[in-house]
Amino acid sequence: MRIVKQGYPFILTALLLALVLFAAFGIRFAVVPLVLACYFAYFFRNPDRSVTPDEHLLYSPADGTVMGVSELYDDEFLNAKAKKVTIFLSVLNVHVNRSPAEGMIKYQRYTVGHFLPAYNKNAAFENERFAMGIQNDRMKILVIQVAGILARRIDNWVNLGNHLDQGEVYGMIKFGSCTELVVPAEVEILCKKGDKVKGGITVLGRV
Repeated sequence: MRIVKQGYPFILTALLLALVLFAAFGIRFAVVPLVLACYFAYFFRNPDRSVTPDEHLLYSPADGTVMGVSELYDDEFLNAKAKKVTIFLSVLNVHVNRSPAEGMIKYQRYTVGHFLPAYNKNAAFENERFAMGIQNDRMKILVIQVAGILARRIDNWVNLGNHLDQGEVYGMIKFGSCTELVVPAEVEILCKKGDKVKGGITVLGRV
């Protein structure tokens, strides 16, 4: 178990506040920031996961609960009929995102928007979002990070032209969010609404 470096400012600030409150007022006043420090360490965790590469499978890009599976025409990256899996991440889920497949980043787009609750049906269209297109010699896929009412920051640590291994961590959304996976229509979807999934472990689709 590791903690991503983006979490350390939150953890250290809470610990410093706890120390100041303890010195000034005693242990009772330090409890809340200590609990927050523990929560931040928990939230920014990046568990070690052994991902078995398989070009015929698409792994979940996030931990959470499947909110729905739908069909659409994607004109953002695939430019073809597609299927979309939407995953809701609660504040207790692991929030790092992992690449569903091996490939090169061919597309990135950051869209400024609102901060509706991630479970709101309009969140995917109105909220702040970051879309990333991955391409290999078999297909194109699109992974979209959608901000929520508490998720005010989408962090990504990759750039156009970077190569991602299957299951590789590439970014995270802070404090409650939604992740979408858009795949070609011919991909067989192996999950359904209500399923619990884990990034880099749960198979969402088969090519």
